[in-house]
Amino acid sequence: MNTSLTRHRVSAALAAAALSVSLGALTPPASASAPEGDGAFGPGCASVPKEGAGSFEGMADDPVATAASGNPALSTLVTAVEKAGLVDTLNNAKDITVFAPTNDAFAKIPKADLDKALADKATLTKILTYHVVDEPVEKADLADGSFKTLQGGTLTTSGSGDAYKVNDTATVVCGDVQTANATVHIIDTVLMPQ
Repeated sequence: MNTSLTRHRVSAALAAAALSVSLGALTPPASASAPEGDGAFGPGCASVPKEGAGSFEGMADDPVATAASGNPALSTLVTAVEKAGLVDTLNNAKDITVFAPTNDAFAKIPKADLDKALADKATLTKILTYHVVDEPVEKADLADGSFKTLQGGTLTTSGSGDAYKVNDTATVVCGDVQTANATVHIIDTVLMPQ
C-alpha cells in the first residue's frame, strides 16, 4: 500500500471530522429550541417554574402584576401590591421595569416592621413604587445606571457580567425576565426609599 496515499486519506478523514465537529458546535440539533427565558440571567433563574403561569413563557404572556402572581417566589410581593391597590396601575403601565423582591427579601424585614408596612397603604405604596422605573431597563443598562422611580426617588445600579447590585444593597438574582408590559429584575432585598 502506498504510504503517501494512506497519509492523504488519513489527513482528509481528519479534516472532514474536524469540520463536522466545528459545524456541529455552531448548529444546534434539530430538536433543540431556544431556552425558556432566553436573555434572563442570574442564579435565581433556576428556581423559576419550568411551565405554567409563573414560568418564563407564562410570564411573557401576562402584564407584570398578573405575571408575578404565578411565580411562587414572589407571593409576598403580590400580596403587598394587592394591599396597596397597585395591581391595575402596574398591569396597565407600558414599558416599565420592576425590581421585584423575593419572599426571602421580605423575610429579611423584622415581622413587626413588615406587618406595620403591610397595614399602612401610604407607606406600602411609597415602598412598592420605589421598585418601579417608568422605562425599560435591560441588562446592559445595569452596569452603571441611575433611574428615577415612580415614587420619585432614584435607584442606582452597578455590576458586570451576570452580577449586578441595586443601591449597593440588593443583588439581582434573576434579571431581564420579560412580561407583556415590563422587564423584571428579581432582587434579594427590599429597597427602601430615602
